[in-house]
Amino acid sequence: MSERTLDVFERTLDVFERTLDAFDFTLPVDRIAQHPPTERDGGRLLVLERKSGRIHHQQIVDLPRWLSSGDLLVRNTSRVVQARLRGHKSSGGAVEALLLGPDASGPGRQRALLKASGRLRTGWKLRFESMSQPERGCDAELLSLQEDGQVVLSFDPEIDPTRFGEMPLPPYIRRTTPDSDDVARYQTVYALQPGSVAAPTAGLHLSERLLDSLQRAGIETADVVLHVGLGSFRPLRSEDLDRGRLHRERIELPEATARAIAETRRRGNRVVAVGTTSTRVLESRARDDGSLMPGSGETDLFLVPGSRFRVVDALLTNFHLPRSSLLMLVASFGGREQILAAYAEAIREGYRFYSYGDAMLLL
Repeated sequence: MSERTLDVFERTLDVFERTLDAFDFTLPVDRIAQHPPTERDGGRLLVLERKSGRIHHQQIVDLPRWLSSGDLLVRNTSRVVQARLRGHKSSGGAVEALLLGPDASGPGRQRALLKASGRLRTGWKLRFESMSQPERGCDAELLSLQEDGQVVLSFDPEIDPTRFGEMPLPPYIRRTTPDSDDVARYQTVYALQPGSVAAPTAGLHLSERLLDSLQRAGIETADVVLHVGLGSFRPLRSEDLDRGRLHRERIELPEATARAIAETRRRGNRVVAVGTTSTRVLESRARDDGSLMPGSGETDLFLVPGSRFRVVDALLTNFHLPRSSLLMLVASFGGREQILAAYAEAIREGYRFYSYGDAMLLL
C-alpha cells in the first residue's frame, strides 16, 4: 500500500470512528435484558415528546393512553425462523451456521454466516443436527465464499434446513441454547411470513390483551413485512457510511396498508410505526409527497440524522445498541442529542435494554 493510499485510508477510518463515536454510550452490563418480562406486555415505556423534549415514565400497558382514536399502528408480521444450525464437518470439526435466506444461484442454496475452526474452504461437506434429536439432521456443501463474509451453502431442495435449527438469539443474550421461553417470546404474537433471522423487537411487547385494548380505544392496525437480516443487526462498516446504504433486506407493503395509511393521513391522524423495521419499509416505499408505492422488493435504506421522514409520525421502539444503524435511525427521528439524553435517563432509571428490554415511544 502506497503512503498516499495509506493516508486516505487512515483519514477515512478516522471519519468513520468519529461518526460512530457520536452515537456511543456506556451501558452497564446488568441493564442488558437476558430474559423477557414475565408478561409479554409487562415492560416499561419511556415516552418522549419530541417537540418539548419532555419525558414520561410509563408502562407498556399505558400505550393506548398516548395514542388517539383513528391513529394507525403499522406492524411487521415477519416470522423469525430457526436459522441457527449446529453440526460438524466431515473431518469432525464443529461448525455453526446462521442462515440468512435463499440464494438466487439455484434451488436449495442458502446464504449464511459460517463459523468453524480454521480457514473456510469451498467443497466442505457439512452435517447439521437437531439439538433435541441428534439423530435427525441434514447435509450441506460449502459452495462459495462471498466478499462480504457470507457463504453459500447447498442443501437438498426437498428439505427445509430450519427444521433442524434453533432460535437465533443475539450474542448479548448469554446462554448456550434457547430455552422454551425463547421459542414463544422471541416472536411476535402476529408473526406470519417466515424469513427473519432476528426478531422485530418492538412488536414483542404487543400481547393479544394489549392489541385488544388498542382496538377498543379506536386505534387501527395495518401490516408490512421486512425479513430481518444483515442490514438490521450487522455492525456498521465504513463502506456503509460511504455508500449511505445498508445490506439489502426483503420487504413487502400490501395495497391494503397503503390505502389505510392514505386514509389515516386524510383524516389527520398519526401513522405509528412499530419498530425500526416497519419504519424502513414505509420510508423505503414513500414518494416525495408522502404517498406510498405498494409492492414487494428489497430495501437498503439507511436513515441517519438529516434524513426526511415522509410517512411515519410516531415510533414505538426498543433501546438499541450503541454505534448501530438502529440507534442512528431513532436519532434521525428524535434528534441525536435528545435521544442520547433519553437513553442516559433510561439507564439512570433502571430500564432494561435491547431485544428483551423495555421500549420507548417517540411522539
